[in-house]
Amino acid sequence: MQYRTLGRTGIKVSPYCLGAMMFGGIANADHDDAIRIIHKALDFGINFVDTADRYSAGESEQIVGKALKGRRDSIVLATKVHGPMGDDPNMQGNSRRWITRAVEDSLKRLQTDYIDLYQIHRPSPDTDIEETLSVLTDLMQAGKVRAIGSSTFPVSEIVEAQWVAERRGLARFRTEQPPYSILDRGIERDMLPTCQRYGMGVLVWSPLSKGLLTGRYRKGQPLPEGSIRAKFMPRQMSDERSLDVVEQLIPLAAEAGMSLTHMAMAFVMAHPGVTSAILGPRTMQHLDDLLACADIRLTDDVLDRIDRIVPPGTDVGLNEAAYNPPALTTASLRRRPHTEGAAV
Repeated sequence: MQYRTLGRTGIKVSPYCLGAMMFGGIANADHDDAIRIIHKALDFGINFVDTADRYSAGESEQIVGKALKGRRDSIVLATKVHGPMGDDPNMQGNSRRWITRAVEDSLKRLQTDYIDLYQIHRPSPDTDIEETLSVLTDLMQAGKVRAIGSSTFPVSEIVEAQWVAERRGLARFRTEQPPYSILDRGIERDMLPTCQRYGMGVLVWSPLSKGLLTGRYRKGQPLPEGSIRAKFMPRQMSDERSLDVVEQLIPLAAEAGMSLTHMAMAFVMAHPGVTSAILGPRTMQHLDDLLACADIRLTDDVLDRIDRIVPPGTDVGLNEAAYNPPALTTASLRRRPHTEGAAV
């Protein structure tokens, strides 16, 4: 395993990061099976594990905590905070009030006294970034957190966070965790260059575009029975634009002598701005297939042909898990009030 430096933290991590979102009630509720999957990934040489308090309402963190017993010190452990963890409106978000409590809850579930990388899962437009960076700085000084990062932040907010950290003498985000795949190449336009400029590590999630790049979802065919993705994201899994591209990628992968899954994983790892790609297996079979492509490198010819199918910097279709800022989701921010003139 050729380890890479996580941004400029000096922390060495594996090119593959084991994502634990599928462990717990949302997908694989068998704790023993999930622990076996985690152990196999660690035995393979993966030393980087990523989870979040929100995944299966804390159950994912509990599983990871049990799996890392006796191996914690050799693992770079990452988790996240932001999503709602109860009915109380203050049990979510990026405020000092919530993060101070949420980190303690995560530490208990993970059965550890420190988190290597603590990430803000999504932006909070109602919370000043200085408020968030201030409490994260305090957690680092207390030894509960080693490094901090963001996840699925717009480029403008990443830059703002860097500026605020510099001006206020606060800890700064050392990593970003954005979606990236052959179908989701928008981050190549500005996100990846910005992270490289600030020396930030990049952990990309959904390198298989929520499963579309496994080849299981085909144009004109019914969604696979029992598919977790089809259950929760039926629109994305049946998106015509994305499926058109998948139909062009499948023969290209076959010509290159590999599966579409393996070509998709090798694609994201080819970008020099990417530190690690997050694997999200639900079963041992899924993990085995993903580990089998660890040494695959795409030739320039294959990468050029992918560029012709999906031009660099292009997002092909719908990503239902991506962050949509209030400027897009709140109509009043896009429309002038009727009082400024007669409505037509």
